[in-house]
Amino acid sequence: MAEAVAIRLRQAGMACDLAESAEAAEDFLAVQRYDVLVLDINLPDRPGTELLAGLRRRGLRMPVLMLTAVFSVETRVSALDLGADDYLVKPFDHRELVARLRALHRREAEQKSDEIRLGALSFSPGAMEARLEGVPLDLTRRELALLGALIRNAGRVIGKERLYESLYSFAETDVGLNAIELYIARLRKKLAGSGVSIETQRGLGYRMVGDD
Repeated sequence: MAEAVAIRLRQAGMACDLAESAEAAEDFLAVQRYDVLVLDINLPDRPGTELLAGLRRRGLRMPVLMLTAVFSVETRVSALDLGADDYLVKPFDHRELVARLRALHRREAEQKSDEIRLGALSFSPGAMEARLEGVPLDLTRRELALLGALIRNAGRVIGKERLYESLYSFAETDVGLNAIELYIARLRKKLAGSGVSIETQRGLGYRMVGDD
């Protein structure tokens, strides 16, 4: 399966190395920086979750997508708590894997970009912080993620599905698209009177606009 994944990723234009064990992965990571790591929970020499925990303890922050044949809430939550960014259950469609890896890489690149400004509002992707007139806004992690997606595309209409992807990087079956409306309402309340607003384009999505 690992060899098939590597072939598919290369066909999609992604350069990749294949490590057959946690020890081999450690050797690769010692000499090479990677944009994204695909990590199976079940490795021959030790659990992939142990490797993940070690990476995070050492401050290595590259996005990690976990693979497993076990589907349970406990397993998923454990991996995410250890620092996984996304999750796929085997068997999976290789097209979905490629799409998720591209999404993880895109989010990582966006988070490293410079501060974004729109009127009185500023957003720092690296620090995950938003300010109005220099004063930090009290926003939850989800609200910050949504704000980031909107301000990066200021003036353009963003569909609900795209915004949903910015909030939830793995399948959360108990959360639907309507959750976007709740977070939009919260952001509007916190941005009220600032000159920055979120417009609803019925049937299309949302657009953030601000005073020049």
